[in-house]
Amino acid sequence: MTDARSESTVVRGGAETDDDRSAAGVPTEGGVPGGEAGRGPDDALGGVVGGVPGVPGGSPETEAETEVAVRERKAARRELTAAVLLALVGAAIVLSVAGRTWAEGTAPVHGSHIAVAASGNSINKAVSAFALLGLAGALAVLATRTIGRAVVGALVLLAGIGVTVLAVQGASDTTALDSEAASKAAVEGVRAVDVTHAIWPWFAAVGGVLILLAGLFVLIRGRRWPGMSNRYEAPAGQAAAVKRGPSTNADLWNALDRGEDPTR
Repeated sequence: MTDARSESTVVRGGAETDDDRSAAGVPTEGGVPGGEAGRGPDDALGGVVGGVPGVPGGSPETEAETEVAVRERKAARRELTAAVLLALVGAAIVLSVAGRTWAEGTAPVHGSHIAVAASGNSINKAVSAFALLGLAGALAVLATRTIGRAVVGALVLLAGIGVTVLAVQGASDTTALDSEAASKAAVEGVRAVDVTHAIWPWFAAVGGVLILLAGLFVLIRGRRWPGMSNRYEAPAGQAAAVKRGPSTNADLWNALDRGEDPTR
């Protein structure tokens, strides 16, 4: 009888010890921490999962890296857009004024005067050619990367320099006007008189400067800009987190069992 009562007391004492352990949050025989019943693996980890949205095992450091990468990509795209717009606007200005009258005058013919005029294309057709090169370069910037983009930037820069120089020269040029005067007078050597120059060459020079700035911008900053093919790629920090993070709750528990940090 005494032995039976002693065994019963020992059993009850053991049960009380297990209850006490469960209440204190110490793992019991079932392996589930006390007070954690009904909680999933993610809750048991104390919120270590979710540092990166949608990526198991993300940490605050990884999330910060991802945010920095996203901000850098947005800034790079704004710079790319600005460079392309500069070149497009500059080329549009040049092409719109190249066909206008840049110089006017008269040709003396047998005591009378015949009005003559010369457009920007008549003075120098290379103005429009350089503007078209700048326009094509602006589109090529979107489709190139690194070295190819640097080459395109150099071509756009040269196009801008060419437009600017030729436009400034055309603001005081009379060669084309003299040729027009000789043609209308049908007399070789006739020169135009009462020559006046319009303001359009200076508009073309402004357009050339815009193209020049776009090419310089591409040369300096273009290598860090994204291309068309990686528009929808994930940021580098998030891609790395996806690659190295556990993909299931079972993987999280296995990492903990191995003594590894599932957030790394």
